[in-house]
Amino acid sequence: MTSVDRSQAAERRPGERGFEQRGPASQQGMRRQNLALVLGAVAAHAPLSRADAAAVTGLTRAAVSSLVVELLRDGLVVELGPAPSGRVGRPGNALSLSPTGPAGLGLEVGVEHLAACVVDLSGEIRAQARIPAGNRGRAPEPVLAELAALAEQVVAEARALGLRPVGATLAVPGLVDSGTDPGGGNSVGGGNSVVHAPNLGWRALALPGTLLGLPLAVENEANLGALAELWRGGALDVVHVSAEAGIGAALVVGGRLFRGARGFAGELGHVPVRPDGPVCACGSHGCLEQYAGELAVLAAAGLDLPPADRIAVLAQHAAAGEPRVLAALEQAGTALGTALAGAVNLVDPAAVVLGGAYAELGEWLLPGMRRELAERVLVRPWADDALSVSALGRRGPLLGAALVTIRRIMDDPGAPAVHG
Repeated sequence: MTSVDRSQAAERRPGERGFEQRGPASQQGMRRQNLALVLGAVAAHAPLSRADAAAVTGLTRAAVSSLVVELLRDGLVVELGPAPSGRVGRPGNALSLSPTGPAGLGLEVGVEHLAACVVDLSGEIRAQARIPAGNRGRAPEPVLAELAALAEQVVAEARALGLRPVGATLAVPGLVDSGTDPGGGNSVGGGNSVVHAPNLGWRALALPGTLLGLPLAVENEANLGALAELWRGGALDVVHVSAEAGIGAALVVGGRLFRGARGFAGELGHVPVRPDGPVCACGSHGCLEQYAGELAVLAAAGLDLPPADRIAVLAQHAAAGEPRVLAALEQAGTALGTALAGAVNLVDPAAVVLGGAYAELGEWLLPGMRRELAERVLVRPWADDALSVSALGRRGPLLGAALVTIRRIMDDPGAPAVHG
């Protein structure tokens, strides 16, 4: 392979979605790119020998060996022992991602809960906690104090396992200024303010830049749910619906999160499905949340439930076959399908995924959603199986929040923040 071929190979990262070619780089910058290239190869193909890593990346064996020394030193990869190669001579040691070392902390503020988790480099959740918390209308300060205490507990558990969180991301159900390029991309970070979270009652809230000494970023929970699906091997073009108290959506186009001109794309809950309908909290009329939001469904079902895990209780009533509950979920599914039909006709996704807590209601929501999509998406092919329920369910936003840090590490394992 020529030096030009190797340079081109170094620009490709195995298994990476939305990866863009970089321009000319300094020697140090090229080394950091190559570190990411080798780490990505190990992530995608482990267990992997150095020789195989060289073959996958297009780098020389000497270059790979030098890079592996650095990755071993920083606790990003480990040696598992001799790797069978089928080649003549002594086999090299197999490499795998380290189960200890740098990790990501995910945080979530929901309307009725708080949650935190730590994931390792492979994206596996190693420590987690979730507690009920009635956050609707509460002042942000006590909510964030409780979240910090929960995070401290989870981080302590992770550190006892040899993990070292190096960054934190907070998922919130609302519009955020995450300080990213509003034209798109999957990066998170920069700004740290909640512009408006109507179901929490938060507006223009500036968050601290750190939590427990870790850099803190904030992101919309629907966006993080979609990124978790994408990073776990989901479709490159998808509308991901994340619903509980409110209804949000995220658009992934070509493997990249579409944020819109100001970063506020995806407000599916405020798409009007009946323009002459009731007034919504946003000030408009007939929004989707007035028919498919949690409170609307509970009211239609005739259920007055305490502010706890209402979705789980609603699912229990539906499973019992209560007619009024089934009718309420049928109405909600119809409204969701109506709103999503417009999104499908507009952006032509390969799939629509129902995530968040509403994934637990998929059995009763999907029939109405499928019917509306079949009746309203007529200018392009559409199949029933293009609509599915997320396997991540309500874990999606929290997992996506933790994975943000992991993706940063994989993108730039030589960054100072990785070394803590």
